[in-house]
Amino acid sequence: MKARFLVAGLALLAVATVSLVAAEIDLEGVKCIMNPKAAAKAEKSVDYKGGQVFFCCDNCPKGFAKKLDAKDETVMAKANQQLVATKQAKQEHCPFTGGPMKTELTVNGATVKFCCNNCKGKAEGLEGEEQLTALFGEKAWEKAGFAVADAKKSESK
Repeated sequence: MKARFLVAGLALLAVATVSLVAAEIDLEGVKCIMNPKAAAKAEKSVDYKGGQVFFCCDNCPKGFAKKLDAKDETVMAKANQQLVATKQAKQEHCPFTGGPMKTELTVNGATVKFCCNNCKGKAEGLEGEEQLTALFGEKAWEKAGFAVADAKKSESK
């Protein structure tokens, strides 16, 4: 009987913890990765790199999964950018040099930090998908040391 109460208590605690974590993510101004004209919704999310990425509808996660399977660099960069914009991912180094962070720039709601004004200027000189992949693509993600805070133990996609 005690074991049953213990299991029930742990289950309740797990549900409460997941609810609190989801409540801490602010989606105001966050757009769907697959449909950038639509707002992302909390109930339309999938696990990605130990965090959650958010979509506008039930079809977008399916398209996202196909793009991930195809190793689509732009979609991966958009997902990484959303992790930063929702403050799930933290940055450790400059995405260009790997150096210490001293100056910053906000790109599509995500703050990126740089080692110097030259790197910041380089980022400001880029536009669209080129800027997105340079700052949030897989190479930049690794060099900048981005990591999802309190990452789940599941494998990242």
